[in-house]
Order: sequence, then C-alpha cells, then structure tokens
Amino acid sequence: MRVCRVVGTVVATAKHPSYHGLTLLVCQPTDDEGRDVGDTFIAVDHSQAGVGDWVLVNQEGGGARLVFGAPLEDKLPIRSVVVGIVDRVDTGA
Repeated sequence: MRVCRVVGTVVATAKHPSYHGLTLLVCQPTDDEGRDVGDTFIAVDHSQAGVGDWVLVNQEGGGARLVFGAPLEDKLPIRSVVVGIVDRVDTGA
C-alpha cells in the first residue's frame, strides 16, 4: 500500500474491456512528510476519489482481483487500485 496524491485523470476511448465504466487516476506517490517521491502512475479508482485527494493505493494484482470480486483464476489487467481516501496521516513524530 502507498499513500499518494491524485494529480490528474485519464480519458481513453479505446481500452481493455476490464476497464469499462472505471475511472483512471494519475497518482503521485508521497513520503511520510507529504513530499513527492518517485514517478506518477495510473490507478483504477474504487473509492470515488478526485484530483487533489490523498489516497491509499494497493499495487498488487491479487488484491485488485479481490477488490473487484474477480475469481482468483481470472487475470485482470489491473495492478494499481485506489482503495481509500486518506483523511489524515499521523506519523507519531
């Protein structure tokens, strides 16, 4: 799981059938201080997040299958899924 900031959306008129009806978000990974770290990536939204939201992203294919209720033998072409919107991060510092 990663904490990211949503920095944009993706619009695609031609896409794999598994993406039909799903929103694609451009996510910027952040460190524990909220600073950008690493490259942006695309994640499927499962939490109704939007640009500017801080989100929790699962980046594991098996987890994506579980989130979307697909049988384990199905191969979804989805690796990153926004599974929650972050209200607050406490680092204990």
